[in-house]
Amino acid sequence: MAMTSLNISLPEALKDYVEGQVATGDWGTPSEYVRELIRQDKERRLGDLEQELIAAVKGGKIELPVAEIRRKGLVSALRDRTRRR
Repeated sequence: MAMTSLNISLPEALKDYVEGQVATGDWGTPSEYVRELIRQDKERRLGDLEQELIAAVKGGKIELPVAEIRRKGLVSALRDRTRRR
């Protein structure tokens, strides 16, 4: 997988925390630790989306005007509708 770089700024306390996590030996570098956090967040968000979609399917028919889908995007429009139930 091709890698690219992204520079981030952290308060000293968070930097120390990340370095402490790396020092446990579970990660080789701060980059590995941050990549793992991003992967976990991505999986959590996809899981949440899946659960929202399952709940929407079980909740009955949802009608969305095409204009709303164009304005918000399909996923956002579905989320808004299922939250209003």
